[in-house]
Amino acid sequence: MTDRLIDITDAVRRLEATGYLASPQIGTVTFLADQMEKPVLIEGPAGVGKTELARALATATGRELIRLQCYEGLDEAKALYEWEYAKQLLYTQLLKDKIGELLQGASTLKEAADRVASADAVFFSKRFLLPRPILQALLSPQPALLLVDEIDKSDPEFEAFLLEVLSDNAVTVPELGTLKAVHVPRVLLTSNNARELSDALKRRCLHLYIDYPTKERELRIVRARLPKISAQLADQVVTAVAKLRAMELKKGPSISETLDWAQALVVLNADTLSAELVSSTLNLVLKHEADIAKAKSQLPTLLP
Repeated sequence: MTDRLIDITDAVRRLEATGYLASPQIGTVTFLADQMEKPVLIEGPAGVGKTELARALATATGRELIRLQCYEGLDEAKALYEWEYAKQLLYTQLLKDKIGELLQGASTLKEAADRVASADAVFFSKRFLLPRPILQALLSPQPALLLVDEIDKSDPEFEAFLLEVLSDNAVTVPELGTLKAVHVPRVLLTSNNARELSDALKRRCLHLYIDYPTKERELRIVRARLPKISAQLADQVVTAVAKLRAMELKKGPSISETLDWAQALVVLNADTLSAELVSSTLNLVLKHEADIAKAKSQLPTLLP
């Protein structure tokens, strides 16, 4: 059962109850999106918790999470619906006797074609409709949260199509007509800024930029996710990650990579960061060899 957010404090509290430590800005935007029934465009570096926010918000509000992963070449059919042609063919085989009866007595090819056309509704009905994520979210009997992940990877043409769906909360299936949302879904779109999104899309959405967290917030995240880590080690890891992000790297460490590094150090029974330990585990937090080499050249600055 869905439960609307009461206020910003309630939004932050409920998100934290799912394990997502939300900033006041995140709490404000999620509360407004829930009350105003507007989509949210979430931008920011990869790995800062954009997708995780969608999962947390779905749990916090009791909505089913439906995810559409975007990629180059994604089109309406893959995002909206398909006809189950194999099922249609199977039914055609099972009903071939009935089709024979339908065509019996037809004197011309045109008359036979007209009779077959009159039965179109049987084979192009919801029975054979295979909803994809967008239509699933609109037709879901239970209120849903639609996550359009990495919208910046899709083509501008798909973005334009998505605008129409977000504006109308309905889609048109030529064989069935317009299908309206059973419940208006909450919609979260994420972007890693691989390309500039259109002003039209941005106008229709509330905007939220999630950056790398402050040291204090990241420390809270590490302690919450890894309760077995010592306070000293958690502080050293978060401090070292902040220093890595300050370097001019090809890709700075994300929150998820901070957590991977911290968890690995716990598994290794580490109590403190040493030069040898940092050197042997940097590959967990940095994913480019040039970045690792650069960090190793400044290794003393990473140590407590």
